[in-house]
Amino acid sequence: MGNETKLYIDGRWVEPMEPGRLLSVVNPATEEVVAEVAAGTEADIDVAVQAAHRAFPSFSRSSREDRLALLEGLLEAYRRRLPEIAAAMTAEVGIPKSFSEKVQARIGEWHLETDIEVLRDYPFEQEWGATQIVREPVGVCSLISPWNWPMNQVVVKVGPALAAGCTMVLKPSRHSPLSTLIFAEAVHEAGVPAGVFNLVNGPGAALGDALASHPLVDMVSITASTEVGAAVARAAAGSIKRVSQELGGKSAYIVFDDVDLQKVVGAGVRNCMRNSGQSCNAPTRMLVQQTVYEQAVEIAARTADGLRVGDPEDEDTFMGPVAGRKQYETVTGYIRTGLAEGARLVAGGLDRPQGLDRGYYVRPTVFADATNGMRIAREEIFGPVLVIIPFADEDEAVSIANDSDYGLSGYVSSGDIERTRRVAKRMRTGMVHLNGASTDMAAPFGGYKKSGNGREWGRFGLEDFLEVKAIMGYRRPK
Repeated sequence: MGNETKLYIDGRWVEPMEPGRLLSVVNPATEEVVAEVAAGTEADIDVAVQAAHRAFPSFSRSSREDRLALLEGLLEAYRRRLPEIAAAMTAEVGIPKSFSEKVQARIGEWHLETDIEVLRDYPFEQEWGATQIVREPVGVCSLISPWNWPMNQVVVKVGPALAAGCTMVLKPSRHSPLSTLIFAEAVHEAGVPAGVFNLVNGPGAALGDALASHPLVDMVSITASTEVGAAVARAAAGSIKRVSQELGGKSAYIVFDDVDLQKVVGAGVRNCMRNSGQSCNAPTRMLVQQTVYEQAVEIAARTADGLRVGDPEDEDTFMGPVAGRKQYETVTGYIRTGLAEGARLVAGGLDRPQGLDRGYYVRPTVFADATNGMRIAREEIFGPVLVIIPFADEDEAVSIANDSDYGLSGYVSSGDIERTRRVAKRMRTGMVHLNGASTDMAAPFGGYKKSGNGREWGRFGLEDFLEVKAIMGYRRPK
């Protein structure tokens, strides 16, 4: 790589304004520093925004064909770097090698493929009678991405912003800068014009505020915790800019008594624990019909106990560490809270996984007999902790599921497809998965309530970066 101590601004790798400022990247599996990267300042943000502002008039008028060529070039450059990107994410976040290679790195490729498909046919201009409706790039965009799915969240912002004709400044998480630096090298190789894409690494609070409040920024797209999203929205409010937020979640997995419990409950536990539970849409509340509740609890405990936790470099590891010391302390703190609240611990707990005395490892933990009023059932833990709650009937299941500050995703399993459809329509969430349905890359990703207010992925992601203009009298009335 070689660009760790530099920023990417105006089409070049440059020294930051204060070259001696560095951030240490710590491997959460070993607790060792694996790299040091440049820590940009508000002055660097200003230089990057100015570059994006200068580039916008030209790039915003680029043709669909030119932007398609750029995205196709970026896709090819990205594909060549897949092994490097996967290895970087394993080192900086502790994502198991097999998951990093097969999903976390590849998902960026899949999103770029979807962006290209959407851009080919998207109707930027339409006529409604005598009026022409024009969709135009929103302008200069601040992109703030998290550490838990580094490439997913970078690409779902950069890809549609490029497709729309926007210019941008990207600030990745301080915990996952290495994979993003490799992505920036792919952007440079693809020939994206100078100033269109800019990258500034650095601490989140100061740089996030600078990106959100900068008067030349027209839009902020952020993926973060609900608390961070709210802070960014406050910083952006003074300039009345658009803010698109993909924030936290506490998703319910409703399991009715007419399913294959071993299959459905086992899948639910693995889905919750995958990525060490560090996914905003993870099904962290399992609601199980009372008639099969104890069976489900037993299956969930056995499944969690059977998950292989260990070195993320091991191909057979299912779950690596959580992302760092702060995350470890937060997650174990919630486990203590669950015990204090009286939930029944059936798997995992506070003890470290056997043989893992170094690294930020947490055992896959399952609490049964939780109530929806407990903190472990209401607050986003962002770790490998599942709570199981019983329900009597369909109405109670929906009531418990909707009794949440969040509304990102939902999951429903039943042998009666009509029931799953009916329940899905009653759930106050931006997404619902029926009977284990996988994620649709072209479907909108986003939530209700404190889970955010924007949509990413596919056509909906592109439209997040577009303004709508009505030109009336464009055609003379017949």
